[in-house]
Amino acid sequence: MTQAAAAVVRRQIIVQAPIERAFTVFTERSGDFKPPEHNLLGTAIAETVFEPRVGGHIYDRGVDGSECRWARVLAYEPPARVVFSWDIGPQWQIETEPENTSEVEVRFVAETPQRTRVELEHRNIDRHGPGWQAVRDGVADVAGWPLYLSRYAALFTEGNIEFPLSLTHSSKPRTLRGDGAVA
Repeated sequence: MTQAAAAVVRRQIIVQAPIERAFTVFTERSGDFKPPEHNLLGTAIAETVFEPRVGGHIYDRGVDGSECRWARVLAYEPPARVVFSWDIGPQWQIETEPENTSEVEVRFVAETPQRTRVELEHRNIDRHGPGWQAVRDGVADVAGWPLYLSRYAALFTEGNIEFPLSLTHSSKPRTLRGDGAVA
């Protein structure tokens, strides 16, 4: 595997929703599926804000009013795709130099009028510099993008604790249980 191939994490999930709703839930309710323990603030998160425009930010606002801007919106094309920077470095601190950040592209593909495939690609992770593998390993881990996507999918299945998901890393199919465990 080349360094370029190793510097990419891919995941996908199917949700039972029209493409427009899948996109809207991802961008307008990101705070509902972002785990609260994924927090760089010194206080509890009151809300996660996704500014729906190129040049906007994704940030957490603490209960004390403090803010942590951890991503910049690079492309916003409803309902097909959104691209944002990943401004969190190998020590899990905010990276202020844009050239040292990676990118996350999320594509929404209608499989049927009521079923959407959500494809996530976290790329250019090696731009984080020395220790970039920690970022790759963290986002690829079950507590990384798989957790985010399983929590996202749960927003479409009210009251359903055990829900079937199709989750893939590159071409290897995997299934996530409702408790977030990989089967």
